[in-house]
Amino acid sequence: MSNLPLFRDPLAKREAWRKNIVFSNRAMFRNLFPGFGIAVVAFTAYVVADNLYISASKQETHHH
Repeated sequence: MSNLPLFRDPLAKREAWRKNIVFSNRAMFRNLFPGFGIAVVAFTAYVVADNLYISASKQETHHH
């Protein structure tokens, strides 16, 4: 068995970048929308603040 030729990929070093973690599907999806997480948090804070402001202004201007 030791006299069988050992086959190695001559282009393995050139193809190694494809197996890097930077090019994984999860990293690619995360970088698809770079500011999406911050935008969701900011929009949620805006909606909560707006709802609190509207509910506070309705209570102040309520007349009988």
